[in-house]
Amino acid sequence: MINFEEELTKFHPSIEVDELEQTVYSLDLTDAADMLVGMMKDTEEQQQASDKQYK
Repeated sequence: MINFEEELTKFHPSIEVDELEQTVYSLDLTDAADMLVGMMKDTEEQQQASDKQYK
């Protein structure tokens, strides 16, 4: 049977994983929610501009 506590004490993450983790966390990534918020702001600004044009 596997002793998980013993296996966890043996675990050491590889150097590549540590480097990758640092790289990913240092990037400013845009997710889908950020893109939707930006699109909504753009649409709102365009609507306000067209409303001013017709007044």
